[in-house]
Amino acid sequence: MHENHSLGRGKRSMSTTEGAERLPQVLRPVRAGNGFEEALEQILQVVRLGLVPAGERLPAERELADQLGISRVTLREVLKVLQDQGLVESRRGRYGGTFVLPREGGAGGEDELRRRLRGVDLEDVLRFREVLETGAAELCAAGGLGKEQEDRLLDALAATQDAPLAEYRRLDTLFHLTLAELSGSPTLAGQYAAVRATVNDLLDCIPLLVRNLEHSQQQHATLVAAVLDRDAGTARRVMREHCCGTAALLRGFLA
Repeated sequence: MHENHSLGRGKRSMSTTEGAERLPQVLRPVRAGNGFEEALEQILQVVRLGLVPAGERLPAERELADQLGISRVTLREVLKVLQDQGLVESRRGRYGGTFVLPREGGAGGEDELRRRLRGVDLEDVLRFREVLETGAAELCAAGGLGKEQEDRLLDALAATQDAPLAEYRRLDTLFHLTLAELSGSPTLAGQYAAVRATVNDLLDCIPLLVRNLEHSQQQHATLVAAVLDRDAGTARRVMREHCCGTAALLRGFLA
């Protein structure tokens, strides 16, 4: 299967740069007393969610430090931990910075999936994800979106429609994160980013199935139409079905 296979064509697209510009929606000021730990957690989420693709550069140190509300000294300590873990590397020079490294162990199969499940309550994770996702969809539809917000959601949807298989999971994550952010609840968005990182760790162990992705795309389109029509009931129902599909896929590989 060729990795440049596209799932469809949309009228809008999202560039890698635009994805990076969404980071302020994920990163938030840390609480006093836990600056290092919370900053590490948040940047790990950025890396695990694929918000900055492998080979691309994280935002500049000054920008990251400002977004997180920490000193650049503390930020460098966080980046040093990520570098020691083989997640990023620092490059010097005019085009230097901190770059995300490719992750190892992708599509590791059933054995890797079971290894990653150790210490993870899968049913709890899936239930929590469903609660957050259906809640976000309902809030977006019930509250209505402004023109700029509608454009953001349509851009995120189009990006998944245009995605090569190798990029699909990252852009699918961005679509769901966008919906969570547009719900108007920063707490919900933050909790969703955390649970999605756990789900992605598990999904990375199983193959991308074109038929499944095409079905997901149909659900995405129906969901967005419901949100734009302010049909909260349909938005919630479609999102629940979508979450159940992901849950069934993971359970199927563990059966």
